[in-house]
Amino acid sequence: MIGTITATTALAAADPFTQSLNPAHSTLGSTLIALIPIVLLLILLPVLKMSAWQAVTIGAVVTIILAITVWHTPAGDAFAAWGIGAGTGFWSINWITFWGVIIYNTLVRTGAFDDFKRWLISQATADIRVQTILLAWALGALLEGLVGFGYPWAVIAPILIGLGVVELDAIRVAALANNAPVSFGALGAPIIALAAVTKLPLDALSASVGRIVAILALLPPWILIVLVTGRRGVRGAWPLAIVGSLAYIAGQLPTSQYLGPYLPDIIGAVAAFGAILLLLRFWRPKEVLGFGGVPVADQGEPLPTADGAAPPGTREAVRGMVPFLILIAVVVAATGPWSHLTNYNFAKPAVSAISSLSHKKTDVSWAFTPAIAGTWILVSWLVILVALRVRASQIADVFRITFSQMWGALLVAPIIFGLADVFNYSGMANTMAHGFAQIGPAFLILAPIVGWIGVALSGSNTSTNALFGGFQYSVGGLLHMPPLLLPSLNSVGAEIGKPVAPQTASVGVATSSYVRREGQVIRHNLPWTLVMLAYLILIALFFRGVLPSAMQP
Repeated sequence: MIGTITATTALAAADPFTQSLNPAHSTLGSTLIALIPIVLLLILLPVLKMSAWQAVTIGAVVTIILAITVWHTPAGDAFAAWGIGAGTGFWSINWITFWGVIIYNTLVRTGAFDDFKRWLISQATADIRVQTILLAWALGALLEGLVGFGYPWAVIAPILIGLGVVELDAIRVAALANNAPVSFGALGAPIIALAAVTKLPLDALSASVGRIVAILALLPPWILIVLVTGRRGVRGAWPLAIVGSLAYIAGQLPTSQYLGPYLPDIIGAVAAFGAILLLLRFWRPKEVLGFGGVPVADQGEPLPTADGAAPPGTREAVRGMVPFLILIAVVVAATGPWSHLTNYNFAKPAVSAISSLSHKKTDVSWAFTPAIAGTWILVSWLVILVALRVRASQIADVFRITFSQMWGALLVAPIIFGLADVFNYSGMANTMAHGFAQIGPAFLILAPIVGWIGVALSGSNTSTNALFGGFQYSVGGLLHMPPLLLPSLNSVGAEIGKPVAPQTASVGVATSSYVRREGQVIRHNLPWTLVMLAYLILIALFFRGVLPSAMQP
């Protein structure tokens, strides 16, 4: 690529080892052994309720032992693969998510986010359907795009409760509204993880996931209206569902196709805000409904704020929105297709092997690229500090709060990426793919279910993509499916499983009375996630049978 500077460091021996496809001399036996690290994580996380960083550490140790003893991976190469994965996890994931949360906490600490939130509430009518689409759908997507990690639940649910929604239902609405945005959450971290483990082009994966999400996003606004007012509420508010979904898609889809995975949620959310507020200037439901579909009076006045203060005005709205516009401007300018700033690689350690499937040379590698998206998110934050006139004491508080919130997640990403790279480099992923490929073309139906199960048990779309992305890509190759299809379905299946993920629920209920009662929340959310999963399977069949070219790199 023009303008690219790369220094490559080969860590593997001159003659790379050859992966073993069937080390147990039995397809079923080898597949079951390859599943051990996955099954172990699924036991440690939801059953034993172990902390994520502890569970993935044990999983990584077991994976390395299996790689060396069963797949006969050279020990030095196995540890090198883990180190490369750890570097990828830190630089490609932590460096983005950390600064995203720093921006969010800066907005909270300065009051800018609260001003913007209060202004949004004041723009809504007393109709719970309007409030749900504007706040749970649009504001939730904005929070997911910037922070992720269950924060949209924790922020949105208390607002809905204050507007009259029953607490358990408010949590469900916040969770299901969060379905479509998750793959592009935390500034694209799940897609970046997927590209890292599959070696598929990042922009191509962003585009393929974006196409699936665009169809998926047509459904949630309708479900949200049903959840807060029943079927009766849909008849009088269908324009709201249509505008809410199409406006988000109008921002999300072109961004994912042409600008990469970093900003689809944020631009989609901004587009949804604008379209919904514009709609409300010209149309409002004839009958104003409260939660449960009960008619309520609406005097046409702004909704009162929780503290009884005067509704915020344009100044507060602008102050809350400017940081997001700064973020969009800086990241688009620095990472868009017109920019070559992200092409400069100064080191690329790699270890190579001969693939047990293609019988060609394959490798795991990590490109140290200083000017990646995370760096430009840091630059955005520095500009935001100036725009909001943030004091030094506030900055110190922001870092203290962020480290308190994120230290566990900051450990998980490097460890689980190290685990994934050992899993892929040793040939364990190929062995598992070879076993599951025996299912045949019907695996297309299982692909999103694998993602759903993975995130439901691990709590992280990013981790699910790291664990299963390479496996899904290999199965797709063995079954001669479009290369982007199964990895993309893994990611979108994972986003649908978030409402029943214990770790996500534990963050999401932090501001409610359901702390340590996540099981009730998960059972309440489960039926609708299954509806969304069935819808995703139909989307998968559509792309495979009607539009397979959309899933080609």
